[in-house]
Amino acid sequence: MKPNRTAKIGGNTVTLIGPELKVGDPAPEFTALNTSMQKQTLADYKGKIKLISVVPSLDTGICDQQTRRFNEEAKKLDEKTIILTISMDLPFAQSRWCGAADVDRVTTLSDHLDADFGIQYGVLIQELRLLNRSIFIIDAENIIRYIQIVEDNGHPDYDAALKALAEVQG
Repeated sequence: MKPNRTAKIGGNTVTLIGPELKVGDPAPEFTALNTSMQKQTLADYKGKIKLISVVPSLDTGICDQQTRRFNEEAKKLDEKTIILTISMDLPFAQSRWCGAADVDRVTTLSDHLDADFGIQYGVLIQELRLLNRSIFIIDAENIIRYIQIVEDNGHPDYDAALKALAEVQG
């Protein structure tokens, strides 16, 4: 793993591992685990528009709020669009959290096994082995149409992300 760039979290500089992706790039393939411990890949969502909400851990305040917000937004989407939430939480913890939070519209995926998503998408924090909060929107042909890398551990710009998603949906 080669450090690629830095970001700020809580005023501290951290190193992000992986490439710096750009809008228009092909979305990298990745492998993560679903709540049943089954491997999922980008190819499993072929033909769908994907909003990928990346959070460090569902058991923290902003991550909780971010995932709940996108769960509410998912209720408004058609069957062509899916929202994935990816974190380093264990699949069991994700399942427990979703049940307790009544989150049933987003699909949670765990990157804990080998950090493949974090590395492929350039959001793995080297010093913490957590994922940097971010949003990726990928069209049905697996082209990246929107990227938001959040610094200083604040909320993403939900309105900007949802506007970009609407544009991709046409």
